[in-house]
Amino acid sequence: MSSQNQLFKPDGKNSIHDGIEHSPSGGKALIDPTDTVLLLLDHQTGLFQNVKDIAVADLRRNTTALAKLAALIDLPLIITASIPEGPNGPLMPEIQQVAPHAVYVPRRGEVNAWDNALFVKTVRETGKKTLIIAGVWTNVCVMFPALDAKAEGYNVYVVIDASGDPSEIASRTTLARFTQAGVIPTSANAVICEMHRTWNRPDAAQLAELYCMASPSYQAVMESFNKAQEVEDAKQTNNGPKTTRSTTPALAAQSR
Repeated sequence: MSSQNQLFKPDGKNSIHDGIEHSPSGGKALIDPTDTVLLLLDHQTGLFQNVKDIAVADLRRNTTALAKLAALIDLPLIITASIPEGPNGPLMPEIQQVAPHAVYVPRRGEVNAWDNALFVKTVRETGKKTLIIAGVWTNVCVMFPALDAKAEGYNVYVVIDASGDPSEIASRTTLARFTQAGVIPTSANAVICEMHRTWNRPDAAQLAELYCMASPSYQAVMESFNKAQEVEDAKQTNNGPKTTRSTTPALAAQSR
């Protein structure tokens, strides 16, 4: 059982269960990890060649971070591709490499994954009512199923920086349509944070590594912190007894 399953319970409260007293209103407005499934749609190598609103390297890194998060916290993950043997190309291999538990659903040519009966059946069978979706292109492969799922009563989040569009204007108009329909735009970093919720957990170090993927500059924060601690340790060794340093999971994670 993952630490995520121990920290959160499917009681609708979305509160942290780590033996510490927390505010009862904390988490009410956040994604509930016990009611969520991750959908990664059409991250295909051919489509990547037409992505212009985000660097493809960033898109792939953020998508991989989400897949790693799903594997780390036992989050259901469903993936699919539209005609992978055609010009859109195969799925990026990183997803299944880091998340072997991912369920792949083949399609029969449907552009909209929600038009595929097996795909919708697979989503429904998870029993989850919150969908986190990312894919390429945002204005087609993500938007179509996101709108259909929202109309069916799901809570839908779209990870904009793990998705990509052929132009900035396509991305902006898609965002406008999402907000009008009640689909919530978010980022890979925000999703990791909402699933994370506390450093008081045994997988804090692995989560810190995911932050470095979604926000590479965070690695510089960790390196600066570690170097400052090394300098302080050297001073204490030369000048007398060491002072007691914090050993919280957050700092333990950052010193990995």
